[in-house]
Amino acid sequence: MSPRQLTMMGLGSAIGAGLFIGSGAGIQAAGPAVLVSYLVAGTLIIIVMWALGEMAAANPNSGAFSVYTSKALGSVAGATVGWLWWLQLVVVIAAEALGAAGLLSTLVPAVPVWLMALVFMGVFTAVNLTGVKNFGEFEFWFALLKVVAIVVFLLVGAALLFGWIPGAESPGLANLTADGFAPNGLAGIATGLFVVAFAFGGTEIVSVAAAETRDPAKSVARAVKTVVARILVFYVGSIFVIAAVVPWTSPGLKSPFAAVLEAAGMPGAASAITLVAVVALLSALNANLYGASRMIFSLAERGEAPRALVWLTGAKVPAVAVLASVAFGFVATVLELLFPEQVLPLLLNFVGSTCLVVWGSALVSQFVLRRRADRAVAQGGAGDDSAQDVLPLRMAGFPWLTGVGMALLAAIFAVGLAAEDSRGQLLSTFGLVAVIAAGSWLRRRAAGSKAGADREMEPSQG
Repeated sequence: MSPRQLTMMGLGSAIGAGLFIGSGAGIQAAGPAVLVSYLVAGTLIIIVMWALGEMAAANPNSGAFSVYTSKALGSVAGATVGWLWWLQLVVVIAAEALGAAGLLSTLVPAVPVWLMALVFMGVFTAVNLTGVKNFGEFEFWFALLKVVAIVVFLLVGAALLFGWIPGAESPGLANLTADGFAPNGLAGIATGLFVVAFAFGGTEIVSVAAAETRDPAKSVARAVKTVVARILVFYVGSIFVIAAVVPWTSPGLKSPFAAVLEAAGMPGAASAITLVAVVALLSALNANLYGASRMIFSLAERGEAPRALVWLTGAKVPAVAVLASVAFGFVATVLELLFPEQVLPLLLNFVGSTCLVVWGSALVSQFVLRRRADRAVAQGGAGDDSAQDVLPLRMAGFPWLTGVGMALLAAIFAVGLAAEDSRGQLLSTFGLVAVIAAGSWLRRRAAGSKAGADREMEPSQG
């Protein structure tokens, strides 16, 4: 993958349907003060990306945060994070295929949803099997389309607010203060924080892709730096425009981007946003299939998954890992079609908070590995492969900035556990973490016992 492709992936990895369609839920929870929620969540993801970038630049690996967690906290912790993330992605692959098909069916009702979903998964399975270069090129153009759509949206929104669009009445900034900036107080901002945190899920895939990028140290540094611009300009800018144009109690927030474009008098706004959301979902499907296959491949390399998953094609593609990752998506899609609104909601409830666990593991791992690296340098050299003499990319403000990230993440967990709507999802994810950790520990113990028995069976020497 070229640095150009990784940089654009970093720019577009978190710009998904959660922004184009789901951002209205955060505004309804907090009112215009959702801007505070986005700034807090944005600060957290910037810190997480810097932490991941530092580790990925020093040690590019397809297992990324799973490998770094193993180095920092032990093999069981690393395997748990890897399997958890893989399970999340394979469930989400099915959800994204069905979501994209469902949206597109509103424009092309003649084609069955199930057929479009299966076609989408088949196409992107083929893309991932042909090599990382093709995957990177698809993601480059997907990301570019999303970026262009947001830039156009911001320009239209600014023109509307300044009263530059003939025939469209500018709301000015009245909607930001009509019912108070924070109509639901701090509780609303906290609820909005939990809702919007998930909008940034997916950004961590850049650390996985670093392993297959030319000159990963420079490429990762460049991709990480784009995160700041993306969050400040795209996310916060878009939410500001929506909150200023659409009242926080408006039913139009079910499709907030379309509501703004319709207020600007643009015909076909709903159809245009639907197509952009379809592109965003397909982009996420493509990226998640890539990320899932590389993570399960890395787990297999480390003996934490079946060895058959490490087989590579002539193009260096882990084909068995790709097929294993998408197979679950096909099965889940068929089950969801047979039992509508039963299978996927249940699965998504278990893996819904996985990104928070992954971010937490990244921050803790970076804290541990950075201290090891700095201590090794102070002592005159690295003593093992978990320490780095020279870090190509160093996170500024260490350790205080890492501590800020941990505090923000702890606050999001606290808010989620306090709210009845989200408590069940968090507890389900915690339960899944415990099950995976126990399974990994038992597997390692059994492997250790078998190795000991094999040594005892060996004939004595001498």
